[in-house]
Amino acid sequence: MDGLLTSKEVITQIQNLHNEGKSLKKKEVKQLYPDLMRSALYFYPSWQHALEESKVS
Repeated sequence: MDGLLTSKEVITQIQNLHNEGKSLKKKEVKQLYPDLMRSALYFYPSWQHALEESKVS
């Protein structure tokens, strides 16, 4: 699967970042956590959809 996270791992990582008080802005996540962003966009149609799925938006 080429280094992608699973959809469950994507959600867990988003929730962890949220719980740690880190920014979930698309530009910042893309820069700081490129694997997370790449995986999120593989499983979800947009970063916003991934945030909604993780119930943090």
